[in-house]
Amino acid sequence: MLSFVPDEMPDPAPYHLLTSIVAPRPIAWVSTISAEGIPNLAPYSFYNAVAGFPPTILFSVSYRRKEPKEKDTLRNVKEIDEFVCHVVDETMSESMIQTAIDFPHEVSEFETANLKAVPSVDVRPFRIAEAPVAMECKVTQIVPVEGATNVMVLGRVLRFHIREDLYRKDLGLVDTMQMKPITRLGGPIEYTKIGELFALKIPTV
Repeated sequence: MLSFVPDEMPDPAPYHLLTSIVAPRPIAWVSTISAEGIPNLAPYSFYNAVAGFPPTILFSVSYRRKEPKEKDTLRNVKEIDEFVCHVVDETMSESMIQTAIDFPHEVSEFETANLKAVPSVDVRPFRIAEAPVAMECKVTQIVPVEGATNVMVLGRVLRFHIREDLYRKDLGLVDTMQMKPITRLGGPIEYTKIGELFALKIPTV
């Protein structure tokens, strides 16, 4: 078995190893708004649910080591402590990747990706009309990662928006297979779709 020590590896080799191991990763498609009212939209794959009640999610924003400036998402949630997190399905992959471009602060990715921005109910950032699921969130914590160029943003979900055909009323959940989310792998341009479904039941003692 091979063994690697991150501190002995050149940058960005540890990142490539980590992201190829922790995979597939869901994508948080995050909408924020600046104090000047400029919308922003960007995808993040360092993302997950961290609490069920109150429902809380986390995503991690990074910046380049050679150019340590805040991304618009982080700048915006510090100014306006709200965001909307969307699911990226198979039909929206091309639109999503357009919003990964590092546009100037005054540019709205809703416009560059040709997405319809609709008002949210409980927060100021807009949501994507075409997204199958959106979660309106209130920022609860912004936590720098010690020694890293990452900042964790935690948000409490105030409202779920779910496309009607995806909601399993009998179980009170979303049909994930029907939602068809895309997920991130370890390569620089590698994504994947959900594959075969199987069930596992926890044994009783």
